[in-house]
Amino acid sequence: MKSVLYKKTKKDFKILPNLEDYERTYERFNWKDWEKELAWFEDGKINAAYNAVDRHVDTWRKNKIALYWEDDDGTQKKYTFEDVALASNKMGNILKDFDVGRGDRVFIFLPRIPELFFSFLGILKIGAIAGTLFSAFQEQALEDRLANSDAKVLITNSELKPRVDKIRNKLPNLKHILVVDTESFTKTFAHTSSELHISHMDPEDYAFMLYTSGTTGKPKGIVHGHGTVLQQYLTAKWVLDLKDEDTYWCTADPGWVTGIAYEILGSWACGVTSVIFAGRFDPKRWYQILEKYRITVWYTAPTAIRMLMPKGTQLVKQFDFSSLRHMCSVGEPLNPEAITWAISAFGMPFHDTWWQTETGAMCIVNFPCMDIKIGAMGKPFPGLTAAIVDDQGKVLKDNEEGNIALKPGWPSMMQTVWRRPQKYKSYFVNNWYITGDRGMRDKDGYFWFIGRADDVIKTSGERVGPFEVESALVAHPAVIEAGVIGKPDPLRGEIIKAFVVLQSDQQAAISNKKVGDKLKEELSQFVKKHLAGHAYPREIEFIDKLPKTRSGKIMRRILKAKEMGLPVGDTSTLEEY
Repeated sequence: MKSVLYKKTKKDFKILPNLEDYERTYERFNWKDWEKELAWFEDGKINAAYNAVDRHVDTWRKNKIALYWEDDDGTQKKYTFEDVALASNKMGNILKDFDVGRGDRVFIFLPRIPELFFSFLGILKIGAIAGTLFSAFQEQALEDRLANSDAKVLITNSELKPRVDKIRNKLPNLKHILVVDTESFTKTFAHTSSELHISHMDPEDYAFMLYTSGTTGKPKGIVHGHGTVLQQYLTAKWVLDLKDEDTYWCTADPGWVTGIAYEILGSWACGVTSVIFAGRFDPKRWYQILEKYRITVWYTAPTAIRMLMPKGTQLVKQFDFSSLRHMCSVGEPLNPEAITWAISAFGMPFHDTWWQTETGAMCIVNFPCMDIKIGAMGKPFPGLTAAIVDDQGKVLKDNEEGNIALKPGWPSMMQTVWRRPQKYKSYFVNNWYITGDRGMRDKDGYFWFIGRADDVIKTSGERVGPFEVESALVAHPAVIEAGVIGKPDPLRGEIIKAFVVLQSDQQAAISNKKVGDKLKEELSQFVKKHLAGHAYPREIEFIDKLPKTRSGKIMRRILKAKEMGLPVGDTSTLEEY
């Protein structure tokens, strides 16, 4: 566990952060004290969508830009908070006309177009449950989710609808498909009332659900309540440090929890102007977006950062990023190399944030006001108790490896696993939520990620986290990305095998076997030098790309399954497969 400290100084703050004193706040924090910053109805109920958008319409933010939207082809649109409120009211009324009521499941199968956001908010406003589906999903992934959830209505477009048509006969509970880019829907939308009675909900009432994939079996539906907006709002305010004057860009897709928590609910609850770019990843285009919209706060994935790094700092210097003041990352642990590169490229670090679909909002983070231990997850958000525990839920000492765990009861904690109550119960041991991630806590209270519980490698009696080996490999100038697994070995129990994506200038060179073998040995020695004698990869395979989810997580289980000739399990959330 390396500990290189990035110490914050006055030059790091163009503006003082919303949270200036973490330790003091953590000691005194009570969730109840912060509920007043949300909008509650007179009967003590709440609605997450109302808090995200409609409450701003009664303030000076009514005519403030809520959304700048841009497509791959350069098409641009913009919407005020009032525009978003009225458009989502219309969607709510259309759904009510199709007999959608409280608790009904309405799924959205759309690319990142404005109608996706209007639909999501409209569903929550009428008390139904929203589900979001990646636009890359094919028939089996759609069937799994729509069948398990008993979705009543699906909102899609004419491009994606044919995939649903192929499985429609297997979905008896799917009563209606709304196609947003047809002439009939456009006419209906235009003539629908923009006045809507917004449902008053209890914090525990279901608001949205997301399906996550496991090693085996079908995807599981994680369900969150309306009360999750409290933690999403406060983490957006204190971790993303969102302020009224900010223009904010979160690059996540709403098919993933980050796109819901920090592209719709939490960020808009702060009243911030958001940018949505619906195009594909391209370093130059991304930098153009940052410059064009004068982005001040940027939230993206480690995978994207690593894909920017090969272009170096020269491309960065071609743009004016003087507006940019704060950057965060999400989706996968942030390699130390990516943080140090960001400091040289942008003059500031990315701040890693750790959380899960099940937790609903950020939980262990690097705050703007806090010194960064490069490579560390950070510290728990106020109101959360985090610890490292053994498999029986017993709290371990500092610097001992174990399960990263949280004390249940935070506002954004999942309400249930849809139709799988026993699966939900299995997450909890001795009154701890066991995250499935392994890590340790140091003497200063910083948490360190080691790997998923089922990814940790035991070689020659020593436990090795794949992330630390991957980080060491990525630090080598020839490497873009790396995925590491444990491979069974009769002598050592397991050996470490690395799958490595090389820089483009190296890819041609390794067509010569001698050159390739020499580079493999160089990489192994590089890791041995930076980590330990037992922690280097004894096997290295060069590949074109790693299997990753759309949120940027490396799917090590797929690498391992392919290596062992085993079934790969559900692959529906993969970026490409």
